[in-house]
Amino acid sequence: QVQLVESGGGLVQPGGSLRLSCAASGFTFNTSYMKWFRQAPGKGRELVAAINNNGGSTNYADSVKGRFTISRDNVKNMVYLQMNSLKPEDTAVYYCYVRRWNGEYWGQGTQVTVSS
Repeated sequence: QVQLVESGGGLVQPGGSLRLSCAASGFTFNTSYMKWFRQAPGKGRELVAAINNNGGSTNYADSVKGRFTISRDNVKNMVYLQMNSLKPEDTAVYYCYVRRWNGEYWGQGTQVTVSS
């Protein structure tokens, strides 16, 4: 019953911003590390950002550090990815992710396209 549903993707010009959202259900959200991955055309999935259970610790890929911010709301069971100063190389499908005792779970993905 684990569900992760991403939203907020779209087309944006270089230098623009988007905020992605992930709605989580079916597990104890406030004890779980959450992650955002992305997959660009012709490439494998790469870790973008991660956040611990209470939001007190975050990690970012070097390519997005200083531009992206991961956050969470444990009341709403939501995790967010604020993306600023977007570059064409950020174009990818972005996925919300959680690892549970019985496996790993992915959202359906949301497309982000950065183009002029």
